[in-house]
Order: sequence, then C-alpha cells, then structure tokens
Amino acid sequence: MSRPKLSWSDLAGARVGVWGLGREGHANLRKLLALGVEPVLVDDQPSAATLSIPGGRRVLATGDGGLAALLRCDVVVKTPGLSRYRPEVARLTELGIPVVGGLGLWLAEADLRRVLVVTGTKGKSTTSSMTGHLLAGLGYRCMLGGNIGAPPYDPAEDGDFDYWVIEVSSYQATDVPCSPPVVAVTSLHPDHLDWHGGVEQYYRDKLSACSQPGAELTVANGDSDLLRERVGLLGPRVEWIREDDEPGADWMEPLGLPGRHNRRNALIARRCLAALGVPGSVDDARLRAAAVGYQPLPSRLAPVGTVGGVTFVDDSLSTNVLPTLAALDAFPGRRIALIVGGQDRGIDYAPLAAGVLARRAPTYVLTLPDSGPRIRAQFEAAQIEAAPMEAAGFAGVTDCRDLDDAVPAGFGWARPDGVVLLSPAAPSFGRFRDYRDRGDAFARAVHELSR
Repeated sequence: MSRPKLSWSDLAGARVGVWGLGREGHANLRKLLALGVEPVLVDDQPSAATLSIPGGRRVLATGDGGLAALLRCDVVVKTPGLSRYRPEVARLTELGIPVVGGLGLWLAEADLRRVLVVTGTKGKSTTSSMTGHLLAGLGYRCMLGGNIGAPPYDPAEDGDFDYWVIEVSSYQATDVPCSPPVVAVTSLHPDHLDWHGGVEQYYRDKLSACSQPGAELTVANGDSDLLRERVGLLGPRVEWIREDDEPGADWMEPLGLPGRHNRRNALIARRCLAALGVPGSVDDARLRAAAVGYQPLPSRLAPVGTVGGVTFVDDSLSTNVLPTLAALDAFPGRRIALIVGGQDRGIDYAPLAAGVLARRAPTYVLTLPDSGPRIRAQFEAAQIEAAPMEAAGFAGVTDCRDLDDAVPAGFGWARPDGVVLLSPAAPSFGRFRDYRDRGDAFARAVHELSR
C-alpha cells in the first residue's frame, strides 16, 4: 500500500480536515491549532465528539455534510479507528486528497535513529512499557507513546527526550509512510479482521512497519510459526528472538513478569536497545538494576488477590486466543479455572480448544456471553476429535451468564490451591466500557467471595 510521505510541518497553510475525534483526533486538532491551522472537524458520531471540543467548534457528521467538507480539503488527517478500507477513504484518494495519520506525519520528520517502533498482535504493550522502563533505568529520557500512551506529536506532551518507544497498532500501521531503522514484532495471530477485510490483509498491514522506507532491522518473535512463514514481510534483515535464548540470564527477574513469553518479550526489548546503540544494554548488571521498580500493565496477568488458597488473576487485556494460551502457560502445573468470552468478532476458537485440551494440568473452562456458546461448541468438537489421553486434564466447559456467576463457580472448582484466570480471548465491548471496566468487575466479584 502506497502512503503519502507528508509531515506535520507540510500542513501549515493547507486546508486540513480532521476525521475522527477520539483521543488521537483531539491530539490532531491541538497540533493543527499550534501550526496556525483551523481544520474542518468531522466525526461519525458528532454529538459525542463535540462535548470536549474547545472553543465551540462545529463538528460535522460524516454522513451529513462531513464527507462533502472533507472533499474540499487539501489533506485529511484520519484517526486510526476509521478503517482505511472504508469507501469514503477510496473516494478521497481517487480525487487526489491524501488521507494520512498523525503518527505517520510525526515519523516523517522525526529523528528515526532514536525511535523504536513496537508492533505485534499481542505483547506489544508489555514490550513497549518494559523497554521504556529499561531506558529510564539506564538514565535516559524516554517517551512511551503511540497506541499505549500519548501521541508523540501532541503539543500537550512536549518534552526533551533522548528516545521514543512507539507502540503501533495494525490500524496505525496503515497510515505510516516510513519506518525507523529498528522495529520489534512480538507476535502474530488473526485479529481485527472486520477492520482489515481479511486475515492475510491484516497480516500485511500489521507487518507493514517492518518494510517501509528507512527500515533496516526487525527484531522478531522466533517462536511464532506465523511470523517465520511470513519472513518476506519483515523487511531487509530479521533477527529472531526465542524464549530459550540467553540461557541462565536472570537480569529480567526484577521486572516480575510471569511466563516464558514475557521472558522473550524482555529479550526482544534488550536486543532492540542494543540495536539502537544504547549504552548499558549489553551489561547484565546494569540491565538488572534498570529493571527494578517496573509496574506491570493493568489487567495483564495482574494478581487480584487470594481467597481460601485460590489465586485470582486479571488478564482482561487478552482479547484473542494467542495471549490467553500464553496466560495459561504462565502457570505451569497449576489447576486453572479459565474464564473466557466477550464480544464476538468471529475469531476461530479451535486453537484455544486445542491448547487447553493439550494442557496436562486440570483445566476447567467457564464461558461468558456473547461468544461463549461458540467457544463451548469448539471445545465440544475438539473433545470428539481428541484421543482420550490428549484431554486427560480437561475438566469440561460451562456457560455462565456473567462474571458474578463465573467467579464463584471457578472458585468452587479451583479450591484448594488453584487459579481462577480471567483471560477472555475476546474484546470487552458491548457489556463493558473497556478491558479495565471488565477487570474491575472481576475484582468486585472476587471481593464478594471474601466478604
């Protein structure tokens, strides 16, 4: 996909449309106002968008005059949540109007030698946050931005930084016209298929940051068969990082992150720092000291508490199969009641069923709406196909109405010393505001058990 290489400074004096007024859209507006540009504002749901627009500026609805206004612009700055495959984007492009993203505009004029881009279906947030923490621990000023933090171009976030660690989602990647020399890829698994229009297009979009102009090295998850099969999408040079690399290394222990996948994420972070030429990144003692004090991300394998000997773990940020399987692997040999299900995006849950049935330790699955019945059907089909010994640890699957039902059911089964793991393999939307709201509901249900 060809992307116009425009920068923010190119937009001074232009007629600019801001399309989409979520978190990043507001940053786009602030940046344009700082450049002296008064843009046209368009949103699919303007009534919600206008609540926090400064100065009483008018916001047009996309379907009610908004698109027509965008068609009169020189450039349209699109928020990442709006799919690049929408027909409105095609119409703008056909008329020669560049449709760009704020992150891409920033990268086009940033000092890319001091920028690390981190992408991947899952693990990118953890890897980005630990990389930023290690940089700070080594004595450098680092901005953690992009999908995980503030847009790096937002005037509200001005600062003097030595490095930028930028998490890039598949949505944002479609708007990126160039790459820094070093890009990290943590994982690959089907996701966001409705936005991208299919699994292979998702893979191409997700990995596109590895091969844009400027890319030199991709530090990639060597344990991923899907990534190895698509090495041609990973840019001019690839370095594979596996869970078992650096045997005996313990510098990452102060990070306090469970699971072999997080060991690999830490090794990816280290290799990226070394590739950027960061002093201290090849010194185990300095890295171990830098790792101290790391705060894990909320709802990512976060312990909620222990009740009656049972450990409760919030992994609400897991929204597809890959991180849920990794979460199970983080508790080898433990008896686990796994709570899964949420918004149904049509994800294939056969790999989840296969992974759970292959687990030797006892595992009981409790499903939640809306995808719960479809998940249960996949488990039932997998049980029929599995040899008896292959599913020896599988204790069955039960549909639950909500977390208030699933948590006590999991607790009763996991006693006396097991784990109740909320790792939904599905988004939270529809029944919760976001993954944090779902994690909070889980914590409340756990609290009720201890009353």
